[in-house]
Amino acid sequence: MLKNLKLKQKFTILLLVILVVGLSLSGLVLSALLRQNATNEIASRALTLIDTMTSLREYTLTQIYPELSFKLEEKFLPQVVSAYSARQVFEILRKKPEYRDLFYKEAAINPTNLRDKADSFEAQVLERFRKEKDLKQVNGFRSLPGGEIFYIARPLTISQESCLQCHSTPEAAPKTMIERFGAVNGFGWHLNEIVAAQFVSLPASKVIEKAYQSSLLIVGLVSTVFIAVIFLVNVFLNRQVILPLKRITRVAEEVSTGHMEVDFEQISNDEIGNLAKAFKRMKLSLEMAMKRIRRTQGGNTGGSAGY
Repeated sequence: MLKNLKLKQKFTILLLVILVVGLSLSGLVLSALLRQNATNEIASRALTLIDTMTSLREYTLTQIYPELSFKLEEKFLPQVVSAYSARQVFEILRKKPEYRDLFYKEAAINPTNLRDKADSFEAQVLERFRKEKDLKQVNGFRSLPGGEIFYIARPLTISQESCLQCHSTPEAAPKTMIERFGAVNGFGWHLNEIVAAQFVSLPASKVIEKAYQSSLLIVGLVSTVFIAVIFLVNVFLNRQVILPLKRITRVAEEVSTGHMEVDFEQISNDEIGNLAKAFKRMKLSLEMAMKRIRRTQGGNTGGSAGY
């Protein structure tokens, strides 16, 4: 089939094959890289949120709790609880479109509020933090009944002694707190102990969607550039190769029919120009050969007449 195609068509097909094969192979690598890049970007934003929540917790413990702790005997104030403050601020953040798909949880095995009870997966992550003291964060994907999610987690350590006023023993805790949450959960904590893990999560589809959008953008740009290259290569090929070859072919055909007044023009010093130069020498050699033949034929004719 290629034998019946013109040179321009062969080059176009070759470039298109390179485009398709190149995009297919690079697409697989690009997809993985962009997914990893999207994961890192979202993880970075999630870590920023965790840092924000940690700072808010510390502010609540050091600034709010000392000022309002004396009122706990009269009325329980959830605003003095660092976990409550962190969750409330996060819910305010989730009202903004850029945070709407994010979820925050302080998962604990022995929480005061059962809303923060760690499930089996979260408990495994928490146990890993306890065993691996140098481990600062964990991230990845997990499957839930509602679909796959991406999560990132950091350990939560009791670093303030003020926390133990509510979580050491039921006897030391404010009575209003016991009345609200009971005397069973959220006690027995110790200073510098990892009691929970901060989880920020979002649907995995958001990560994949972000990577997919980036892939489409890059593939679109590469395809556009490559199509432009194909067009420019065809223009260059047409001007520098096809048209000069057509001129050489036309002149060669005229010379072959005896029209020796035409000439091969050397318009460049590349291979096409050298080809035109070679044809020009061939034409000159042909002219010289034809002149010798005519002289020879003329001489033979004159001799015969004299005889």
